[in-house]
Amino acid sequence: MPGPTLEMEPVEPQSLKKLSFKSLKRALDLFSPIHGQLAPPDNESKRIRISHKVNVEYGGIKSTTSLPSRHVISSATDHGQQSSVSSSMLALPGLEDSKDPLKGGAQNALVVGPSSQPKAPNDVLPGKSTAVIPAQGSSERFSTSAIMERLPSKWPRPVWHPPWKNYRVISGHLGWVRSIAVDPSNTWFCTGSADRTIKIWDLASGRLKLTLTGHIEQVRGLAVSHKHTYMFSAGDDKQVKCWDLEQNKVIRSYHGHLSGVYCLAIHPTIDILLTGGRDSVCRVWDIRSKMQIHALSGHDNTVCSVFTRSTDPQVVTGSHDSTIKFWDLRYGKTMLTLTNHKKSVRAMAPHPKENCFASASADNIKKFNLPKGEFVHNMLSQQKTIINAMAVNEEGVLATGGDNGSLWFWDWKSGHNYQQAQTIVQPGSLDSEAGIYALTYDGTGSRLISCEADKTIKMWKEDESATPETHPLNFRPPKDIRRF
Repeated sequence: MPGPTLEMEPVEPQSLKKLSFKSLKRALDLFSPIHGQLAPPDNESKRIRISHKVNVEYGGIKSTTSLPSRHVISSATDHGQQSSVSSSMLALPGLEDSKDPLKGGAQNALVVGPSSQPKAPNDVLPGKSTAVIPAQGSSERFSTSAIMERLPSKWPRPVWHPPWKNYRVISGHLGWVRSIAVDPSNTWFCTGSADRTIKIWDLASGRLKLTLTGHIEQVRGLAVSHKHTYMFSAGDDKQVKCWDLEQNKVIRSYHGHLSGVYCLAIHPTIDILLTGGRDSVCRVWDIRSKMQIHALSGHDNTVCSVFTRSTDPQVVTGSHDSTIKFWDLRYGKTMLTLTNHKKSVRAMAPHPKENCFASASADNIKKFNLPKGEFVHNMLSQQKTIINAMAVNEEGVLATGGDNGSLWFWDWKSGHNYQQAQTIVQPGSLDSEAGIYALTYDGTGSRLISCEADKTIKMWKEDESATPETHPLNFRPPKDIRRF
């Protein structure tokens, strides 16, 4: 007869977690059979660590001869013998300020040796190291936060800037005011509007000096040359025009765009003009001959912001395809593409002094270094609106204007948002017409001009009566800054 068969017990399917817990338990059983007791403390290393931390944080050892009401404990050595006690003790701030040792300094008290016994204050012997503790028996559960080395934040602290206030509202346009440019002599500025006109205003008084007509659609881009008496305008009618301001008329037109032209910039050193538009191309024009030098193609959507520099990368464009491209002007090729943004890059602003620029999108405002395009950091708040315009002055005040009429002011260095202003629509307008389409500083950087959807131009200046006491800086350095 065959022998009796042994039935196998069903093995319970065990998760990886259970198995790892089992192996942990085995290791504990093997190496630490006494679960109820912790390993004995190494008093020597603890003494070295505490004295180092206290010296780093509090700048040395303080005398406690004037603290008669406190208990003093001497630290034990490795062999269980009492080490020598010195007349100087480790005392923490907070202990000195309180008359009652159980109130003021209890939470900041230091315990040096767990095996030591309390002694009376008069029993202190010369030459032994001691520490001050409260009279209560909470020495087993003292907090390590008292001896942790607190590292200061490496984030740059923002510079204090006075808040900005609106001091003038200019009305005159019959449509949304879409673009603005300030004359290099800082005496006048021009605005382009959805009413198809360009108006020239006196900067000091805000009075209208001149109205220019010629575009048949809204004027989306304006720039004034600092070398010639020329002003350039671009609009939704695909036209780019050069105006002679001595004759106040169009002397050249630049034909080539296949759709509306959204942005415009003049090169600072060479006589060339850059325009970007809905045909996803940034076109480079020779001002004098009206010839197209390059068509910088590579974006997948509308080119809505452009700025230019005298050194490489000489052309930087932002697009609705959420990318920023650096262009090599010699060969008309892309040097670099930045893909940090997730939404349309509608506005960019180069810093007037530093080699860096900021770009704004609905997701974030980001800072990049030039010429390599390294990402520096995000601004520390989110405006949570479509940002149409940006401007930065030499003092490092960055202004951003949103589709909902919010005008936020930022400290350039730290990215701290120190003021959140809201534009007020002019009487008779809808609340939904609170939108800012263009921003620029004047030549001095002390006046800010905004172009808005309620058909007005508003001028802003710093509040002269504000001080750091009346408007304190409410800044907290970021803990987990996102590096992308």
